[in-house]
Amino acid sequence: MSDIEALKKELPPFQIFDLIPQYAAQGFIDPERTDLLKWAGIYPQRPQEDGYLMMRVRVPGAEFASATLREVAAIAEEYGRGFLDVTDRQAFQFHWLTIDKIPRIFERLEPLGLHPRGACGDTVRAVIASPLAGLDAREVLDVRPIAHAMEGTLTGNDDFQDLPRKFKMSLTGTPELEGIHLVNDVGFLAHTVNGPDGEKQVGFDVWVGGGLGAVAHLAKRLGVFIRPDEVVEVGRAIAGAYRDHGYRVNRKKSRLKFLIKDIGVERFRDIVETEYLGRQLPDGPPAPVARFGGNDVLGVNPQKDGLNYVVVATTVGRLDPHKARGLADLADRYGKGVLRTTAFQNMMIPHVRTEDVAALTAELERLDLAPKTTLRGTTIACTGTQFCRLALTETKARTARLVDELEGKFADLDVPFTVNLTGCSNACTRYQVADLGFMGALRGEEEVYNVHLAGSLGQAQRTGTKLKGVVPATRLSEYAGAVLADFQANKLPGESFVEYADRVGHERFTPETVLGAGREPTPEVVPA
Repeated sequence: MSDIEALKKELPPFQIFDLIPQYAAQGFIDPERTDLLKWAGIYPQRPQEDGYLMMRVRVPGAEFASATLREVAAIAEEYGRGFLDVTDRQAFQFHWLTIDKIPRIFERLEPLGLHPRGACGDTVRAVIASPLAGLDAREVLDVRPIAHAMEGTLTGNDDFQDLPRKFKMSLTGTPELEGIHLVNDVGFLAHTVNGPDGEKQVGFDVWVGGGLGAVAHLAKRLGVFIRPDEVVEVGRAIAGAYRDHGYRVNRKKSRLKFLIKDIGVERFRDIVETEYLGRQLPDGPPAPVARFGGNDVLGVNPQKDGLNYVVVATTVGRLDPHKARGLADLADRYGKGVLRTTAFQNMMIPHVRTEDVAALTAELERLDLAPKTTLRGTTIACTGTQFCRLALTETKARTARLVDELEGKFADLDVPFTVNLTGCSNACTRYQVADLGFMGALRGEEEVYNVHLAGSLGQAQRTGTKLKGVVPATRLSEYAGAVLADFQANKLPGESFVEYADRVGHERFTPETVLGAGREPTPEVVPA
């Protein structure tokens, strides 16, 4: 049994909330129980010995009021040195917190409907709820009621506080636009099928066993078609099956993906049906496929009611309090005072009148938050060595610099191009399923990046090819720019990078081929 497994047996993890006031009063955390802070969304940040903390805060249903964003900005400003991030699981993340301030932050979050319970740890994490829910005309079903029903029933539930490892879920009512289910432990995709009498039936395709990290597995279809009122029940059954049958000896092989790899999806379905549901689920066809896995809903999009939703590119998820307050003001002025977070570190203002889109865009430009459909909106980066204890390389500032350098040069690409960068192998920003995925590593003391090429959450539904060689951090923008230039110059109209890379061959993009073996690197200046 691992140390964390022993710790979970000693103290039920959610009881850490009872201990936090004690830690706050004494000014330090019991070092033997530090790992349990994850169940409260809290991690020690780098350098750990300084005692500062980072905290993730879940956004149930991915929607919140403009007043909520102002209060989140105030918390970041008062307790976190003005650092505020939007994560790729639709959460907010604070930095530079101290344990004595955590109870007060909890108190301020509670009336907002935001909370950190189960944001991290071996439990059901925040459910990714489609940011398009209730908006897009192509939607099959508004999944927000189901997402909210999962709150407390699955997420934050004591029954699932001690899972073998983390457990992630997603919901979408527009599967032809969103492919995030492929990298979640469970994904529910609403779609329509013809019933036995020819009538249209709305239900869910269910996918299980997705997860990245050092060993990536994309989810597999459970092969069922379930009614909307069965989603929470089936989610509970799958989580229960994982809790009771998942591996606990080796944490590196404890995710659901490894259980399903070993026993097969058919046997796992049988366990869920016989041991947890007590009935067989009906077979069903697959839901439609999202060609670009979610990146084709950037920018300004029409709603079913004649208004528009505007996806705002944050630049690698970093949103300072000034920009956050400005965004809240714009949601009040041009929308209905609500905003949403996306699974690509971006934000959304819904309910914008067509005649107001130009004015809103101009205001967003002044905040450096314009609805970009180019690299700024399709590039994500993890926390990196600035704060994360596991990271090997810097990420946020370096990736923002890459975007600044390259965005204007490739603004006229007719398809989305994704760049995902992570500071280690843990895949917090899904490097295996991007057009260009960069995984941070060290070569001696030099920061470098492994390249994973032409992965896809969309039509190709695959992890990328790991190329031979590495890209020095000092040449990251140079390498990405060269790949993009090659693609732009030689692609066919409408051809995706995945299709192009397959046509010309992946060896064309190895670091040595692109950068040349003996060329001098371009000097790098990484902003603080």
